Amino acid sequence: MKLLTAPSRSRLQPRMTQRALALGFAALLPLVAQAQNPDEALQDEARKVAMSLPPKLLAALLAEIKQSGPEGAIPVCRDLAPKMAAEAMEKTGWKIRRVSLKTRNEQRATPDAWERAALEEFERRAAAGTPAGELEKGERVGNEYRYVKALPTQKLCLQCHGPVESLSPAVRETLAKYYPNDHGTGFSEGQIRGAVSVRKPL
Repeated sequence: MKLLTAPSRSRLQPRMTQRALALGFAALLPLVAQAQNPDEALQDEARKVAMSLPPKLLAALLAEIKQSGPEGAIPVCRDLAPKMAAEAMEKTGWKIRRVSLKTRNEQRATPDAWERAALEEFERRAAAGTPAGELEKGERVGNEYRYVKALPTQKLCLQCHGPVESLSPAVRETLAKYYPNDHGTGFSEGQIRGAVSVRKPL
């Protein structure tokens, strides 16, 4: 009668070694992925920060429009947007602002060279058929990580950013009062009105 014996240590050793290697490789996979995409986490974080501001601002503007009309929302947008941006920076460490090739507030919204190049690239891609809401760009620039996401013109925005001839007299008067050098009109729904730009030191 043949006796069943436990596998010898020499036979078990290769299996244990293979298993240990497999487990070790599995543990290294996240590190390998991170090495292949070193800025993916930064871009994800930047995207979340950039996308957090527009919905909050839009909700505040909707409330003001219902209360005092679109002309009443213009000074609110002027004062509230930078306040929200400052709060976001304090909370996240990311500097955030809105920029445009057709500025309304020249002091706050004029793009720098990197932002302008990104906006011009967005315009070319949009002309080729890419929806404005899908346009984004993130990369390391010097000792910072920078990210921009296009802002599509929504129907609500046309009350203050649409063609001049379509704006109400009250809106035109208020724009002339607060933004005498305004270039932020003439948009149609879906066009790129500008972008949210965020940056953070590395």
